[in-house]
Amino acid sequence: MAAKTIVVGNFKGGVGKTKVAVMASWELAYKFNKKVLLIDMDPQANATTIVARSSGIGDINATIFEGFKNGDLSNIIVKMHENLDLIPAHVTFKNLPKFLYSKFKKDIDQITYLKNLLEPIKNKYDYIFIDVPPTISDYSDNAMMAADYVLIILQAQELSLEGAETYVSYLQFMADEYNADIQVVGVLPVLLRAGGRVDQSTVMRAQEIFGEDNVYENYVKHLERLKAWDITGIANQDQHDKRAHQTFIKVVEEMLENIERLENIKYFEEEGGTGE
Repeated sequence: MAAKTIVVGNFKGGVGKTKVAVMASWELAYKFNKKVLLIDMDPQANATTIVARSSGIGDINATIFEGFKNGDLSNIIVKMHENLDLIPAHVTFKNLPKFLYSKFKKDIDQITYLKNLLEPIKNKYDYIFIDVPPTISDYSDNAMMAADYVLIILQAQELSLEGAETYVSYLQFMADEYNADIQVVGVLPVLLRAGGRVDQSTVMRAQEIFGEDNVYENYVKHLERLKAWDITGIANQDQHDKRAHQTFIKVVEEMLENIERLENIKYFEEEGGTGE
């Protein structure tokens, strides 16, 4: 079976998208023994930096932009671990819009380019994660058209909630305008302060807007260890490391349950709406 492709998103920056994309990929590869590909589509390349540092890899010469220009992503995949591969980003990827506009005349060809490039390699993986900039752009368009699911990150503040609402609206626009076949696999709260009144209020509002069942029960609490990993790379040395890993293991477990539920619903709908 082809990989389940998940884009991690919110149209507000600094909400923890990259960390969630990296850690979900990491836990699936290391803890769940799944074959995972992480695609870094952000020219800032933060996901690339964290994963490479955590894997003890120095210089990375291949970049996603080379793959886009050559029409082949297979040659720029970098192995981080037995189960974890990376398609790395670079600042040159900021030129993606110019490249797409010069290569394709039709909008639909511009925004489905990543989807087409992934087709030859999807069967090699169980899951593919895509990290994108927090903007309505060619990056997000390509990610949405290529993905099966979107995991929306909700930092517990008003602007992040508005960014999540905008993301869902844009998702609906892509479905209506371009027939994007993508579903929301949930809204993951990232708390600023565990137990804080603003945090809890924002989560409750998110449950009202998106539905209580769609907001994850497992929150990513404000963990200082995650900041340390930006510098040291992902570790699993002491109880603080293990606690941080356990947080994301629970998030991944809930995400997989949601994917299974959505897959079952889709199957029954395709079979005519019955379980027989």
